[in-house]
Amino acid sequence: MQDNQEPMIKDGTVTTQLLLRKLNWWQWWFFMALNIVFLVVGQSAAVLLGRFYYDQGGNSKWMATLVQTLAFPILFLPLFLIPSAQEPSTFSAPPTITNLALIYFSLGVLIAGDNMMYSVGLLYLSASTYSLICATQLAFNAIFSYFINSQKFTALILNSVVLLSLSAALIAVNDDSEGPSGVSKSKYIIGFLCTLAASALYSLLLSLMQLSFQKVLKRETFSVVLEMQIYTSLIATCVSIVGLFASGEWKTLHGEMEGFGTGKVSYVMTLVWTAVAWQVCSVGVVGLIFVVSSLFSNVISTVSLGITPIASVIVFHDKMNGIKVIAMLLALWGLASYIYQNYRDNSTARTAQNDINESHNDYLS
Repeated sequence: MQDNQEPMIKDGTVTTQLLLRKLNWWQWWFFMALNIVFLVVGQSAAVLLGRFYYDQGGNSKWMATLVQTLAFPILFLPLFLIPSAQEPSTFSAPPTITNLALIYFSLGVLIAGDNMMYSVGLLYLSASTYSLICATQLAFNAIFSYFINSQKFTALILNSVVLLSLSAALIAVNDDSEGPSGVSKSKYIIGFLCTLAASALYSLLLSLMQLSFQKVLKRETFSVVLEMQIYTSLIATCVSIVGLFASGEWKTLHGEMEGFGTGKVSYVMTLVWTAVAWQVCSVGVVGLIFVVSSLFSNVISTVSLGITPIASVIVFHDKMNGIKVIAMLLALWGLASYIYQNYRDNSTARTAQNDINESHNDYLS
């Protein structure tokens, strides 16, 4: 990217583009890199801390679900600190309060259910196996985007879907796969299926959110995307709290804290930093949607899932047998195909935009 070029936004709005024109090329790259760090570090840390919670004696699935959205008020900081550009006037009427409430409530409930399945998956799987299965979200995203958002299904995308599906299949049929602390084979299968279903539901949520922006909200500015994150997280948090009390798991929390392997303070700090890590990840997700695209944000999220298995081998000494290595290589290959397709799409869009600009300049001349 040259000094006089502006960063390309594939699926942004006019408002977003006007705001980013105020940034020169190095500021744009710095902002993008910072959000990548937020997403990768936040997601990796949250998964490792979640596994640490279970390893040290934590057993509440609803608590593990709650901490994934509990710290959502952190998102008010970027909402208030980063000014929004004044939006251009449009002829479309703003969505009604009823429609907004229905969207936020529906998505919030789905997010709570998705987080619950992720919690069950992490309870019965090692952090490395869990992360490799989660990488299939990119394949599910391609499928749902095709049917819901009319995204093209190219040869590279198909290649990515096949490779990521094979990666998950290898994990599923791996006879040497074990859950943490001698988890039985039946619970391992439950963990595998819950994680796979959670990855599919997460991808469906992304497509539904994009559809909401296109059909109801009709804009995808930084503040609107961030408000979507905040209000859906609020609903998901309320659902998780109801689940925690309705299931009776709240009664076991004191015993968990007393018997936590590394002490009471460590128990509290593990939950606190897990909650913070998930919201740091959310800031990175929103930031990348803002400066690049929602597709790129999802791709970087999957890159993070490829880093987590390596970190889990170092931190928890997870077994990394030959099948897992092959599965990880297939997942990385599938990811590379997805990234290359995104690069080609951006190059095509950039060329078309340059042609339009040149034609406009020739017309004015």
